[in-house]
Formats: sequence, structure tokens, C-alpha cells
Amino acid sequence: MKLYSLVVGTAMTLSGAAFAQTSTADHSAHHPPAASAAAAATATSEGEVRKVDKEQGKVTLKHGPIANLDMPGMTMIFKVADPKMLDNLKPGDKVKFAASNKDGAITVTAIEVAR
Repeated sequence: MKLYSLVVGTAMTLSGAAFAQTSTADHSAHHPPAASAAAAATATSEGEVRKVDKEQGKVTLKHGPIANLDMPGMTMIFKVADPKMLDNLKPGDKVKFAASNKDGAITVTAIEVAR
């Protein structure tokens, strides 16, 4: 009986180690490739300026989807990377802009009035 217990115990121990190993199967076909950092940096969205706050360095935009942030269209307040970007903006302007997540805050990194 001791031999049987030893054999079963050893088999269970070794089989657990085999199942604990990571799989070497390639599942990359299940997921599309991630966007490159360069593509994310140049991705632009369209919006309309609702408010410009030069003192706080912020702009309120009603925008369409922001693909690189996986964000649906909405109206929200954004920080701007450089307050000088706000100099030529006024409420009602249609704009094209790029935004990214900088230190946990969604920040407009580029913005221009659409022609």
C-alpha cells in the first residue's frame, strides 16, 4: 500500500508541474496588432471648441471618437501641452486635434482650426 501511495503521489506532483508550464502556442492571430506609437501620436480627431481657458491652459471640446485613446465622442475639458496653442482658438471653431494620456491626464498635444 505504501508503494501505491508513493507512485500516485509522485505522479500527481509531476503532472502538476507539467500543467504549470506556460503554453508555447502562438495566439497572435486572435488579436489585431497594436497601433504603433508613431501612429498613435499622429492620430487626429475632429471637434468644436466650446470654451477656451487661457489662465488654466485648458480647452473644452465637443469631439468625435479619439481612436488612440479608445474614447467615444463627447464634450470634455482637456489640458493643453502648450498654452500658446490656445491663442488662435475661439468658441465655435471647428478643429482637428491630437490628444494623448500624459501622466494620467488626457492632454491635447496639437490643435489647429480646420479650414
